[in-house]
Amino acid sequence: MTKYSSRYASSPEAVKKYDTQELRSEFLIDDLMQEDEIVLTYSHYDRYIAGSAVPVKGNLVLESIDPLKASYFLERREIGIINVGGSGSIVVEGKTYALGFKDALYIGSGNKEVIFKSDDSNNPAKYYINSAPAHTTYPTVKVSLAEANKLELGTMETANHRTVNQMIIGSVVTTCQLQMGMTELRPGSVWNTMPAHVHDRRMEVYFYLDIPENQAVCHFMGQPQETRHIWMNNHQAVISPPWSIHSGSGTSNYTFIWGMAGENLDYGDMDVCKITDLR
Repeated sequence: MTKYSSRYASSPEAVKKYDTQELRSEFLIDDLMQEDEIVLTYSHYDRYIAGSAVPVKGNLVLESIDPLKASYFLERREIGIINVGGSGSIVVEGKTYALGFKDALYIGSGNKEVIFKSDDSNNPAKYYINSAPAHTTYPTVKVSLAEANKLELGTMETANHRTVNQMIIGSVVTTCQLQMGMTELRPGSVWNTMPAHVHDRRMEVYFYLDIPENQAVCHFMGQPQETRHIWMNNHQAVISPPWSIHSGSGTSNYTFIWGMAGENLDYGDMDVCKITDLR
């Protein structure tokens, strides 16, 4: 029920020389949301894992994978999960947590049993997964979209009016290092995370959703003076190294889930790049 792949870290000097296919092979995660499978990508940036689980014909059990060298997945890890599909539930050590569309669940380390379920096989739950190493155990907490800490950023005039929903973050949930949230762009706005920034203390992964059919998002990455781009489709993710900007512009408005881990839990720890300085 589980398949995984590994991605090694790339230096900014190496990335300068990558062509389109090399960029996509190193940073794009394009095999998510496979029915009746748990799909995981293990990144060597902060040992972060991004993946998905889509139970259709039956339940899916979270299992350890070889890179963890652990008897169960959360032996030394914590995990954040956001449902981007139909209603479902996650069973953690016998306790059931119901998750609707865009609800989140944080599960601390030490929990051996994690089972993914869908309420309706014709409209299955689609669980987007992020996980990071954890040094201690914190309680399992469900956070609905309504319970998220909300930040209103940007303007219509600059095409980046958006709502940042902080869901698995210090002011809402206690974690070791994992942070997750969801940013929703308003109709008519297409730019995310602009002005762009880097945070050398933390890596990040973006997962794009709510992209209309026949539309796409151009994700920008790289050092501020040496940017590159990757075209993204719905339900694809992209790994952002600590030295890289992470921004995007779509052919329509859309939503993206951000997740990060690293040196600290300070959401505001970033080095902002002036728009006119980007190259």
